Amino acid sequence: MTSSSFTSGSPHRHPRILLRRVLIALFASCAAIPALRAEPAVLVTPDDMGTGSLLLKTTEGGKYLEAPRLKTDVSVNVSGPIARTRITQRFENPSDKWVEGVYVYPMPQNAAVDTLKMQVGDRFLEGQVKERVEARQIYEKAAAAGIKATLIEQHRPNIFTNSVANIGPHETIVVQIEYQEAVRLDGDKFELRVPLVVGPRYIPRPDVAMVNVSTESPTLLFSNPAPDAHAITPPVLHPKYGKINPVSLRVTLKSGVSLAAINSLYHQAKIEKSVENTATVTLDGNVPADRDFVLNWKLAAQAKPQVTLFRETIGGQNYYLATVVPPAGSSARQRQPREAIFVIDNSGSMSGESMKQAKAALLTALRKLKPEDRFNVIRFDDTYDVLFRDAVSADKTNVTVAERFVGNLEANGGTEIHAALKAALHDTHPTDTSRLRQVIFLTDGAVGNEDQVLAEIGKSLGRSRLFTIGIGSAPNSYLMEHIARQGRGWFTHIGSESEVETRVVELFNKLENPLMTDLKVGTNGVTLETWPNPLPDLYADEPVVMTSLTNATSGTIRLEGRIGTAPWSTTLELSAAEPGSGVSRIWARSKVSAVEALRYKGTNEGDIDGQVLKVALDHHLVSRLTSLVAVDITPSRPTGEALSSHELPTNLPQGWNFEKVFGEDPSNTEIKASIDPTLMLKLAMSDKSPSATDGLGVSLPQTDAGTDLVLFLGCLLLLSGSAILLMLRVRMVRVY
Repeated sequence: MTSSSFTSGSPHRHPRILLRRVLIALFASCAAIPALRAEPAVLVTPDDMGTGSLLLKTTEGGKYLEAPRLKTDVSVNVSGPIARTRITQRFENPSDKWVEGVYVYPMPQNAAVDTLKMQVGDRFLEGQVKERVEARQIYEKAAAAGIKATLIEQHRPNIFTNSVANIGPHETIVVQIEYQEAVRLDGDKFELRVPLVVGPRYIPRPDVAMVNVSTESPTLLFSNPAPDAHAITPPVLHPKYGKINPVSLRVTLKSGVSLAAINSLYHQAKIEKSVENTATVTLDGNVPADRDFVLNWKLAAQAKPQVTLFRETIGGQNYYLATVVPPAGSSARQRQPREAIFVIDNSGSMSGESMKQAKAALLTALRKLKPEDRFNVIRFDDTYDVLFRDAVSADKTNVTVAERFVGNLEANGGTEIHAALKAALHDTHPTDTSRLRQVIFLTDGAVGNEDQVLAEIGKSLGRSRLFTIGIGSAPNSYLMEHIARQGRGWFTHIGSESEVETRVVELFNKLENPLMTDLKVGTNGVTLETWPNPLPDLYADEPVVMTSLTNATSGTIRLEGRIGTAPWSTTLELSAAEPGSGVSRIWARSKVSAVEALRYKGTNEGDIDGQVLKVALDHHLVSRLTSLVAVDITPSRPTGEALSSHELPTNLPQGWNFEKVFGEDPSNTEIKASIDPTLMLKLAMSDKSPSATDGLGVSLPQTDAGTDLVLFLGCLLLLSGSAILLMLRVRMVRVY
């Protein structure tokens, strides 16, 4: 087992250099201590309560916050490859106070969020898309004035917050959100994934580096890989108190072609087929929001389409969504030897079922290696280990060593995926063309520094190809997909041990089959704006999915590429397109995603922001730079009544281990009989380092455990660092 660094050497012993290094360490430690988040709330005690209530534990001993309750209804209408989803969230205020509820919730990573409605009495108020800063100002002004308002903000393409201000005593506010997406086609089946919970995200400590070390006034460069950590780390309910946030869900499926089978992978669901190509799938209203809902449906063999083309016309512009399934490549190249680098996440968030799934998948993959292959294994939590000094031959002896290594892994610690990614992409033979270098990640992706990870791929990919296996009940699908897309590979999910063999076999089939490469779009006099651009390389059974904008309703589009070494092409007739409601928003969301990805290739940030903002405003979409806001007309909260703000808690994803993520549960068990003990929550209000907890509430979710000693040491280091800083007159430069 090698060290987790690539180089080593003797440290310099000069006192000034040592002092500067100590200074860097001090600031790195102290920077990890987040600031206390103020809660302008009216606190209560159990004796104040007359009935069972939802209480949030605070850092003030014996004091609690009454919090809104949440119920969610999800309705999905699938027509062919297009899905339209409506989420209805009911914020119920059980207290006698006026409250603001803030709820962090997940979205599909490619969802085009375009509609917001808020019900006030018997009226529905329509939300408007505004620039993000303007939308926040409108919302905060309304909240301060006692006016009901709601705000939808994107923090990641798959993490949003819904803020609802001025919910009156014992009042229910209903908020509806709608989004459009293209359903994923993989081989002979479509798959719809409805995320229902945001898993706790590990937030790496800020990076601190010293520059100008030769001067008397050195400069520290301070870089935060997740500056918005507070927005993506909601409080989490300990599982021993039961489940909250019940969800009801209904999917109306109109496939347009004959169906062979419909399956709900992780929930018990009622499936009713009304006619051959139509079905209804329902979950009752008692299902807790603790795992993704995943539905797939297979197409009958004779109904499997080779080409589907949908069109939506808006304002004289025609938007097309094309899905093309290439034929099996009879001209496939002979299997090429591989250099397979397996990277397995054994951090705290992977404990329990996720760790079992990841280990089973990796053991299956190791046994599928051929003697002519080479391989290595990297495991990571908040440290990492590389099994062999370099990739070794996949003979029986080496595979046995790797199997033993994997079998002994246990989940613990934080999720430092960036360091493990750099280690995996470190290629000792960058010019070797005799082998395909393939890096396979097995992780839940529960991190908040996605930008840092994706930027590293842009810098270090080289000849490698990246493949991801999302593990567990609520994987970070946005990161999984984008690692694979940026790494010119493929991604899949494993949500239960029963899927391991099937998913790993599917993955290896794709690894062993040639890419469809050099995909291009040609036209006969038709002007197109196509996204993604360029089209990605593809693996076996993977369809070409593209969206296009043109003013033409007739003419042809020609897709060209290569399967192995053989040319491939197909022609699409624009006049044959079927009506497709929502295609324009799918096109816009695809463009936003493609433009955002240019950041990892060095494109000017200002140019990217300009394009994203224009597309989002033109198509009424929530994005990194735009938000949806809805505001009532007249105030409802009386003058003088305080407004308390509450972050609504989430469930821990199914199969996760709370203690492995947050440390031992320190909550007070002496609860008055008037309080329902199953509703006691732990509120993320700590001012300690990400790995420290105590009996006064937990720190922000970090997917690793720690001790109280860290806070004490952090404070001590802060004082020491400040003293040394004054002595050396160090300048701090912050980079976000």
